[in-house]
Amino acid sequence: MTTQRFLVSLFLILMLLAACTGPTSPQAPAPEPSPAAPLSPPVAVPTPQPPVIPPAKSPLTPSLPPTLPEQPVITSLVKNLEIPWALDFLPDGSIVLTERPGRVRLVDREGRLQAQPIFVVADVAPRGEGGLLGIAVHPDFEENQFIYIYYTYQSGGNLANKVVRLIKQGDAFVEDQIIIEGIPGATIHDGGRIKFGPDGSLYIGAGDAAVPNLAQDKDALAGKILRLSDDGAIPPDNPFHGSPLYSMGHRNPQGLAWDDLGRLWETEHGSSATDELNLIEAGKNYGWPIIRGDETREGLVSPMIHSGTATWAPSGMAFANGSLFFAGLRGQSLFQFTPDDPQAGLRRHLQDRFGRLRDVVLGPDGFLYLLTNNRDGRGVSSADDDQLIRIDPKRL
Repeated sequence: MTTQRFLVSLFLILMLLAACTGPTSPQAPAPEPSPAAPLSPPVAVPTPQPPVIPPAKSPLTPSLPPTLPEQPVITSLVKNLEIPWALDFLPDGSIVLTERPGRVRLVDREGRLQAQPIFVVADVAPRGEGGLLGIAVHPDFEENQFIYIYYTYQSGGNLANKVVRLIKQGDAFVEDQIIIEGIPGATIHDGGRIKFGPDGSLYIGAGDAAVPNLAQDKDALAGKILRLSDDGAIPPDNPFHGSPLYSMGHRNPQGLAWDDLGRLWETEHGSSATDELNLIEAGKNYGWPIIRGDETREGLVSPMIHSGTATWAPSGMAFANGSLFFAGLRGQSLFQFTPDDPQAGLRRHLQDRFGRLRDVVLGPDGFLYLLTNNRDGRGVSSADDDQLIRIDPKRL
């Protein structure tokens, strides 16, 4: 029984082994790889960018104006003037200027000379150095329409000078008021420069009328710088009580200008040499004819600088960019002096380029405006004379 169970168990084991070790089923053949398809060129895919959003404009930040072309250093604006002497600016940027035969001319904002004068002086006496000389626009022109002129006229058998106020009427001007008259005149040494100062007063340069001792006479208007209110009244704070005199001892004042500290400077013709640049103080005596050049005397003021044995024949003057610029007649130059740096001395510009220079004024645009003086018989005139010239003082 035992042997029989052993045989049965052995048979079952053999059958089981036969089932596990039987032949394996055939596997399906692996598919052959298909031939490689040609590669397409790579397609560039742009990287997405964020949208550009312009910054919002602040209403408080104005857009910048387009850049304007740079102006030339020197421009001749007007040609063929007849012996111009002085100029000033109206509030709209146009220019009024004088011609010694007696005409007040207008140059518009575009630099065009108007064909007709805006005023003609009926009683002018244009003899020698005299005639229609200075001009000044009232600081409140927009309200009162006033301009002022200085000119030579015949007074009996003598020449004299006066300051007259004009008022605008339509497109021209008419005489409004005589501010001062009876300033001694002559064919030389008539002074003639008039300017409104920072204090609103009218300053007037009066020459000695070729009588030197008048410059030391407090009762004479000649050889002085005068100061008046705009209506001709004598300011109560003038240094000589009840008198229009502001300073004395002057030979032939030609230029007046105030610096950035409010100080008054004056140019003055010497007697063939020792032309002067003076720092003017109220009530002071500048010495003519007692001292000149480097000479000194108690109670008299010597010039800040002078020409020595040379001749500048200085005329109109302006203050710009820290410097005083004054026109030279016989010197035929634009001279520059810096009050804060006197050791730098005197610099010359435009020497002999435009001949005799009569006036220089700072324009509202920061440029200097000059008048030539070559048609009065003392200079050599060109076909363009006389001229109104604009220069850039920063690029000299």
